[in-house]
Amino acid sequence: MKKLVVLFLLFFVFPVNIFAISADKAVVMDLNSGRVLYDLNKDEPQLIASITKIMTCLVTIMYSDLDKIVVVDEDILQAYGSSVYLEVGEEIKLIDLLYGLMLRSGNDAAIAVAKTVAGSVDAFVYLMNEYAATIGMKNTHFVNPHGLDSNGVGNTSTAYDMALLTKVAMQNETFRTIFKTQEYSAKSNLKTYHWEGKNKLFSMYPYTTGGKTGYTDAARRTLVTTASKDNKNLVVVTLNDGNDFNDHKSLYETYFSKYDSVLAIDKNNFQVNDSYYQDVEFYVKKDYYALVTDEEKKDLKLNITLYQYDDIYDGIKIGEAKVMLGDTVLHIESIYAKKIEVKKEEKKEGFFSKILRWFSSW
Repeated sequence: MKKLVVLFLLFFVFPVNIFAISADKAVVMDLNSGRVLYDLNKDEPQLIASITKIMTCLVTIMYSDLDKIVVVDEDILQAYGSSVYLEVGEEIKLIDLLYGLMLRSGNDAAIAVAKTVAGSVDAFVYLMNEYAATIGMKNTHFVNPHGLDSNGVGNTSTAYDMALLTKVAMQNETFRTIFKTQEYSAKSNLKTYHWEGKNKLFSMYPYTTGGKTGYTDAARRTLVTTASKDNKNLVVVTLNDGNDFNDHKSLYETYFSKYDSVLAIDKNNFQVNDSYYQDVEFYVKKDYYALVTDEEKKDLKLNITLYQYDDIYDGIKIGEAKVMLGDTVLHIESIYAKKIEVKKEEKKEGFFSKILRWFSSW
């Protein structure tokens, strides 16, 4: 009996974490708010391999005409590893190269894209680092557009920074379309391509909405994926994870179950109690769903701030709606104003007024 009691006490003094993944670093982030729901060494930098191409793709979308024809030059011969097998002198649309970049992780496509957008690979890498700093990727440094490394030198980032980048990228419609594509066909002046993506999570987990794989001997397996279920939108990042696809599926199932999606801002039923403005309708342009646990629901609130203007016009931004979880801001939605036309009632003419008007007409 004493032995059983000792074992029982040890179990509670040294609890076992039954939830475990194979990654060295990981993050689960709410794509709507940027809130981190789970992390494992989220701010520790390491080599990231081809998930680099998320930034390469986004910078290209932001800075170039995607219908531009790329003339492939000899610089692609520097690429090794995964490739779409471009040929020197080949002519192909920039948008097609982005699909080859993301679905097949083409390192030759990355070099061709970088030179087309910025004139040189170095200039493109400057844009990558500049944008990383702009969006708050504090522990990230890029040295190339593809993710290859040599002697421990390559692109470094963290699980958190890559989740943040993906959150920003997923706000871009073109990026979302490319990220979720599983098969793509393209034509150049020399040949026809048909690419199938490397993200196995699409076949393993039906709620998957996108992903990018990565691998080098030094970085090991890196993976970024997104998934959506019941108005819950998550991104999962794992670094150095030999069981990454299974871990992503497990993390999605765990955190989709743990959190509820609450409609915190309803654009169709948005109301503001205000006495300053007369004949004004307030509105927002988008719904917002907050991810919260049952315990957190009591701490969810909406704070409304209105600016006081003497003159307003239709469509003016007139305030902000802040979705708060306790003291933490989850989301800020702009409030707009619209004037309401009030029809003036015509005053009914009395009997004696009619008589006087009749006499005055003589």
